[in-house]
Amino acid sequence: MKRNYYIVTLILLTFFVISFLTNIIGPLSPEFIKDFKLSDLLAGVLPFAFFIAYGVMSIPSSMLVQKYNEKTIMVAAFVVAFFGSLLLAVSPGYLSALLSLFLIGCGMAMLQVVINPLLRTAGGEENYAFTSVLAQLIFGAASFLSPLVMTVMISELDKKNHSGIFGILGRLVPEGMSWISLYWIFTVICLLMFIILLLSKFPKVELTSEEKSGPWKTHVQLFKRPVVIAFFIGLFCYVGTEQGVSYWMSEFLRRYHHYDPQVQGAHAVAWFWGLMTAGGILGLFLLKIMDSRRLLIIFSILAIISLSAALFGSAEISLYAFSTVGFFMSVMYPIIFSLALSSVNEHHGSFAGILVTGIIGGAIVQILIGGLGNLFGLRAGMLFLYITFGYMLAIGFWAKPLITNKTIFDKDKA
Repeated sequence: MKRNYYIVTLILLTFFVISFLTNIIGPLSPEFIKDFKLSDLLAGVLPFAFFIAYGVMSIPSSMLVQKYNEKTIMVAAFVVAFFGSLLLAVSPGYLSALLSLFLIGCGMAMLQVVINPLLRTAGGEENYAFTSVLAQLIFGAASFLSPLVMTVMISELDKKNHSGIFGILGRLVPEGMSWISLYWIFTVICLLMFIILLLSKFPKVELTSEEKSGPWKTHVQLFKRPVVIAFFIGLFCYVGTEQGVSYWMSEFLRRYHHYDPQVQGAHAVAWFWGLMTAGGILGLFLLKIMDSRRLLIIFSILAIISLSAALFGSAEISLYAFSTVGFFMSVMYPIIFSLALSSVNEHHGSFAGILVTGIIGGAIVQILIGGLGNLFGLRAGMLFLYITFGYMLAIGFWAKPLITNKTIFDKDKA
């Protein structure tokens, strides 16, 4: 089939938008807490509302995309995200934030199901490895940029005199809640993506056996297998840990070290994602020279050490150590996901849907950290991350994939 580079560009733009809308939640956590006067537990419910949407929508979306077409699902996803963004923009409040984040999460879950098979088709199977890595780099770039955009928006809108786009936004946002401007921007972005998608012509996508989702019966059968449950927990722990660090770090730095969440806190979150992207590039090289399980073990240990420095180190050490955790987490998701799919020999599409549903870990772990934070303090609450990191470390020891990743040394032996 002829390569459709317009659609490839559109999918890469979609990756950027997903990341930009998703990973702003962490930098905004101190603003949620301050403006809505939230306890740690109630603050933890906000990311819960967003990530539980993945648990609700992932498997149904994978079934719907086989009944309808990719364009329909993507257009519907941005309609849902548009109304979610608009809700919080026009009616700032805790309850509206919960519903807003849930709707945006539903939209993002729908997009995640569609974009990878579409990227493979539009860019060509022979280029899929390259375009997939490029997509992840763009995803990481958006995660890096979104906290920095937040800092600029709040800084400009807090000035007495502003004009242009800042003048318009200044009249739309409540006094003292400049961060709401981001949700007006998200509303416009979703509207533009809706229009672009509506006007675009999509190629026909033929799903591979690994991308097709089977009926509910297949999912139930898979969930009866211990290895499926074990890797589902692994993805649950990964997303819970990733969001547990990125969501709470800015508030931790404010509360224990008195850093400004709109400046140092936001920059720390930005570098968390930036270093995760850099670590992913390094990981591509390391996976060519060592077994993925060994790399998972090494990076898990280094991530635990970094987390310890962040939680118990001085202010300066904590500021940089939190970001370093992102670097060492960079290889965990792709390794755990690939080990999982390599550990079963059938129903890979349904298994992948189950694994993606593990994204609800980003919801549950935040509730646990927030609840423990209410009882014992935020530092004690974040100690829960040692459990999730420990589980991912253990995967490196007990995983027995049917096929291991090929290294340059394997090639030499052949």
